[in-house]
Amino acid sequence: MAQRLVGLPAPDFEMESTKNLEELDVNVKLSDYKGKWLILFFYPLDFTFVCPTEITALSDRYEEFVELGADILGVSTDSKYSHRAWIKTPRSENGLGEIKYPLGADVTHKVSKDYGVYLEDEGVALRGLFIIDPEGIVRHQTVNDNDIGRNVDEVLRVLQALQTGGLCPANWKPGQATL
Repeated sequence: MAQRLVGLPAPDFEMESTKNLEELDVNVKLSDYKGKWLILFFYPLDFTFVCPTEITALSDRYEEFVELGADILGVSTDSKYSHRAWIKTPRSENGLGEIKYPLGADVTHKVSKDYGVYLEDEGVALRGLFIIDPEGIVRHQTVNDNDIGRNVDEVLRVLQALQTGGLCPANWKPGQATL
């Protein structure tokens, strides 16, 4: 199951994605993000209840991540076609609507397995989130039960803490002194 990846090179990946939503012909790979921070998060399934709240919350605050030199990639074991259908479904109809970053389609389950978040008995990923630095090193990982959504404020706080290069005490917030 979940293994420690913090401090290690991020497992390489290449998978189909929604980078080109109309043609669905552009794969996404780890090397696309070299030189910037990457928020890589896994979620269980398209067209579910908790997942869209996370995906849209991250999209709604995407510019804050970009200002910090970061990009975002969401991944599930669903196909690129399912992803596209969900994105093209308006939020008012339980879809995602337009989102500002791509979704990766881990249909072989290899990426979920490599990141230690794959639930073999269910065929889906846990809610794993990884912050990968510009050199490709995993600097943060969390794995939630699939019933619990993640907090965008906390993801931003951890990213900013990592970017200080210092020792950040409990409850540290951007602008506060490091140790």
